[in-house]
Amino acid sequence: MKQRRESIVELVNKEGAVNFAKLKAAFPDVSEMTLRNDLKYLDQARRIVRVHGGAKSVEVIIGTDDLFYKRSTRNVEQKRLIAEKAVKLLHPGSSIYLDSGTTATEMARAFPDQPYLVFTSGISCALELSRLTQSQIHMVGGQMNRYSLSVNGIRSIKEIEKVNFNIVFLGVTGFSCETGFNCGVEQESELKKAAIRRSEQVVVLMDSQKMGIINTFTFAGLKDVDVVVSDGELDTDTIKLMEANGIEVL
Repeated sequence: MKQRRESIVELVNKEGAVNFAKLKAAFPDVSEMTLRNDLKYLDQARRIVRVHGGAKSVEVIIGTDDLFYKRSTRNVEQKRLIAEKAVKLLHPGSSIYLDSGTTATEMARAFPDQPYLVFTSGISCALELSRLTQSQIHMVGGQMNRYSLSVNGIRSIKEIEKVNFNIVFLGVTGFSCETGFNCGVEQESELKKAAIRRSEQVVVLMDSQKMGIINTFTFAGLKDVDVVVSDGELDTDTIKLMEANGIEVL
């Protein structure tokens, strides 16, 4: 039992957040009730944090949305696949808002050198975009979040509200069919909402590991999003639900 619980903690810390389906897949010979009891025990021992649909690393909770450098080493191939799909939605001459985060950074790295007007709240994204010779890159002002290497706050929102975007690309910390697309930091949630209000097309960058994870702040429902770019591993029911709400799933 002790070894199994240590393995659960190791898995949660490695992934940052784990939904219950992945937990069951990792321990196929353990009953659901036993796994739920394990999560309850580890939560009470403050080794992990139980959330609706799974568990999160204590570091994720304390570090707002987790340390950027730790997240950048997780699910790397999935993020690159998402980035490769997402850049195909770009059109030269368009105005773009690119969110912060590791998946958005992978997308920034994959941007072709063409004329775009790009605004971003991601410090790492701005660094990757700086290599573009034909684009105008704008770094949104605001308070820096040292954990996610991003900026946010009222100043960021005011800047975003002055711009009309053709397309926005948003990262996500969690998604559930009941609560929609969510994240763990209120200021980042409000910035995402502002970007959605100012854009013609809303694209969410989401790997399948975010499924079933519910964080504190919902920034978009199914009706607010036009396209979800994922890693090809979303379950069939979720895809059908998204498509029924007019979302294109790539």
